[in-house]
Amino acid sequence: MGILVDENTRLLVQGLGRDGTFQASSCRAYGTNMVAGVHPRRGGTKFEDEVPIFETVTEAVDATGANVGLIFVPASGAADAIIEQVDAGLPLVVCISEGVPVQDMVKTLAYMEGRSSRLLGPNCPGLIHPRTRAKVGIIPGSILSEGQVGVVSRSGTLTYEAVVQLTELGIGQSTCVGIGGDPLHGTTFVDVLEMFENDDETDAIVMIGEIGGTKEQQAAEFINNHVTKPVVGAIVGQTAPPGKRMGHAGAIITGVAALASEKIRVLREAGVHVADSPAVIGAKMAEVLGR
Repeated sequence: MGILVDENTRLLVQGLGRDGTFQASSCRAYGTNMVAGVHPRRGGTKFEDEVPIFETVTEAVDATGANVGLIFVPASGAADAIIEQVDAGLPLVVCISEGVPVQDMVKTLAYMEGRSSRLLGPNCPGLIHPRTRAKVGIIPGSILSEGQVGVVSRSGTLTYEAVVQLTELGIGQSTCVGIGGDPLHGTTFVDVLEMFENDDETDAIVMIGEIGGTKEQQAAEFINNHVTKPVVGAIVGQTAPPGKRMGHAGAIITGVAALASEKIRVLREAGVHVADSPAVIGAKMAEVLGR
């Protein structure tokens, strides 16, 4: 089985506006079992003439047994949507919304402490499991192929780049996870690395990091002490000037530890096979696998 999502996924989508509607349709087209939609003004109607829409998450979960929530609510209301899904008891909450205020996430993460729900995101592309056609988010299903390499990344776009490279080289993927690029988010590199280490479908791992913060250093320590599978890593932002935000809200150099060079150093010391550029992630994995 895959990590976090698989053939047992029963998806609820909250926020069926323009983007949410398009992406929910894409998830269904890929093969995901979407069982409910949530929109405060469309309760009682159906999405694509088949999936019931409810006014609240609790109503949707009670009626359909949904076990994964996907959020496309605008940034100003995203934290409330996360809390609503947590209160409804959803085991996995995936928030795609970008631009969620940091103060909102401080309160949300504090609220979630001690509760059983896992948060992926915000500002993430979600995740996808090719073998069971379970897609929760915006990762394009057409670029994936079934295989044994797990992918975890802070960058959505570079998740896609790595997957395309792997697929073109005949290296399939087990599960692909985008953890998000905001300073404060739920699931971390360490969380996903631990899942991949314990996943029978995953034989090797690609990890893509960025400048900013110390999440990659925490991942390196975990890899050094607990991961037995080969890891190919890449760090983007090697030419970014200090104090300049590059792309994600969390991708900003605020000290030596946030530098790409420092992250690369600690990853190599942990035994990670570091690709010199995101353009050669696939080639580095092929080299590591002896292909």
